[in-house]
Amino acid sequence: MASHLSAPYFHNEEAAYAFVEARLWPNGAVCPHCGEAKRVGRMGGKATRIGAHKCYACRKQFTVKVGTVFESSHVPMHLWLQAFYLICGSKKGISSNQLHRILGVTLKTAWFMSHRIREAMRDGAMFAFGSEGGAVEADETFIGREPGEKGVKAAKSRGFHHKMKVLSLVDRASGQARSFVVDHVDTATILPIVRENVAKEARLMTDEGRWYWPIGREFADHQKVFHSHDEYVRGEAHTNTVEGFFSIFKRGMRGIYQHCGKQHLHRYLAEFDFRYSNRKALGIGDSERADIALLGVRGKRLTYQTARA
Repeated sequence: MASHLSAPYFHNEEAAYAFVEARLWPNGAVCPHCGEAKRVGRMGGKATRIGAHKCYACRKQFTVKVGTVFESSHVPMHLWLQAFYLICGSKKGISSNQLHRILGVTLKTAWFMSHRIREAMRDGAMFAFGSEGGAVEADETFIGREPGEKGVKAAKSRGFHHKMKVLSLVDRASGQARSFVVDHVDTATILPIVRENVAKEARLMTDEGRWYWPIGREFADHQKVFHSHDEYVRGEAHTNTVEGFFSIFKRGMRGIYQHCGKQHLHRYLAEFDFRYSNRKALGIGDSERADIALLGVRGKRLTYQTARA
């Protein structure tokens, strides 16, 4: 049985461009400058760069990279496809150091590629969870420490106030996860997020956190489990699904990435949300997952200065 990574588009630049073009331009090349789709042609000639096209409406040249996370990148397309496959196929992620060694690019390039791929993974779909009266779990977790918190103070501090805070929602019916970086764990912060992402007819499942009590009144049902009383499941009331998501997220962040600044946390969450929402249990294999991520490159740019900010 041949390895998935033996496919031609992982090693040959022309095959890599053809692979990406077939997915981003299923009906033929489209000029990213003016939107022309008919008066467009592939450029020939020995000195012509691979994948170059010309629009005869606006007279500009372009490749499939323009208007995507690939734009202005000097990394060969076949290495980009390898990086997509490796990140999408690694359940707990893959470090920039590992990508740097596998792909043969610099560590700085591997780090920037990883963040661009996470940007492609960010889901713009805002359909409401639990739209058919299904159960939606909501819970929060804490990781690392907030910017400005001293290490000694954090080590002695109890509770979660010194840590970065994450709110996650999991739709049991679809198996989708959606996560958010929040500054505070209180009703004022969490209510707008839940209100925007969960349908009114949904059945909300949470722990006993009191910030959820006013929120629960806005939905068809709100069931709580009281962990402080050693209650973890009561009929369909539980938060085990979202806690399972947190388990994968934390194992990846601590074991693979080890450190994450708050300014980057939303992209790491997008990565873990994406893999969880497109996992094998939902019938999506590694190759299909990488294809789905590839479709997310359109209309997204991330410069190195923005990524570092």
